[in-house]
Amino acid sequence: MWTERYDLHSHSTNSDGQHSVADVARRMSNSGVTCWSLTDHDTISGWAAGFQAAQQTGIRFIPGVEITCKPGLKAVDAELRLRSKERASASWHLLAYFPKGELGSSEISQFKQWLTPLGDDRVPRMLEMIERLNELGLVVEKEKVLDRAGDSVGRPHLADELVALGYVEHRQQAFDEWIGDGKPAHVARPLPSIEEATRIVRACGGFTSLAHPLYYGIPPQMLAAFCKQAGVDAIECFHRSHSDAYRFALWTASKAAGLCITCGSDFHGIDFNQAPGRMAVPFASLPDVLTTESTHSE
Repeated sequence: MWTERYDLHSHSTNSDGQHSVADVARRMSNSGVTCWSLTDHDTISGWAAGFQAAQQTGIRFIPGVEITCKPGLKAVDAELRLRSKERASASWHLLAYFPKGELGSSEISQFKQWLTPLGDDRVPRMLEMIERLNELGLVVEKEKVLDRAGDSVGRPHLADELVALGYVEHRQQAFDEWIGDGKPAHVARPLPSIEEATRIVRACGGFTSLAHPLYYGIPPQMLAAFCKQAGVDAIECFHRSHSDAYRFALWTASKAAGLCITCGSDFHGIDFNQAPGRMAVPFASLPDVLTTESTHSE
């Protein structure tokens, strides 16, 4: 049985999303989603608003976060060519879910203590990137960039400011020419490994899924084997960037490795031509820990 009632990957203004948490929840509900997770980058500051918004809209909220990590494996050139990618992402992203998490609990407090420095590192890195741009002749005011962000400033905010200033025509050009991996103004930051992030999430009662693997350049079977070895619980096989053929390949590899799957629109906002929900996924392959409370409605 397939369902479109789950969307386990979305962003708000607390990181690089366009909409408030309440607006994201409303849009999810209007799209027929009954189980939603907010997964802002390296911050859990939207969770309280997520619980409140879900209660108001009548949908189930799963607290989540998208953790930026070091690459787990070196990209395979043949896989990159197969997926029409010029290069692999310089970081891997791990989705962490806490379906039984309670704000203020010792487990969530422990996780927040570990996560907070990852988010805090974003500001010094951003200031260094702005300084590099200024040295290159692209004058950018740090306050303007920080004002665009919520609690988790990132390169998309800087890219949008470059667009507003007329230095580039669109966000992708900013990455391609100035702030993308290996570009003149790019600054790397210390990141945890997939294994480290998985260990802390599990220790705090959470569940993990590797986000949008299309960007990593790893063949599905190799990727599933790595996730199994690293302790990752699932793979986000059903992501808006994945073709049907790639979704099926990931789903098959995940099942063979004994992994669950997750699905997500990776919704950032309507200005990015994105829509929440509408992610058809095989219900039986979703993790029980994420579906138990909603099984009766399927």
